[in-house]
Amino acid sequence: MSELPFRCPKCDHTEYETGQMRATGGFWSKIFDVQGRNFTTLTCARCRYTEIYQAESSTLGSVFDFFTN
Repeated sequence: MSELPFRCPKCDHTEYETGQMRATGGFWSKIFDVQGRNFTTLTCARCRYTEIYQAESSTLGSVFDFFTN
């Protein structure tokens, strides 16, 4: 359910879903499969339009990714 004041720029709907996406950064993070960049997504519940926002990334999460991949 919606927690933030959000209004879809395409259909003007106010309900949305949140998600997370992680991506690799540079050359070495791709080689060792470490996701160095975190993103939060907001997806409109009606038309499925999605906005992506950069989130804080943690060193602990990167270390955990390295040892579990």
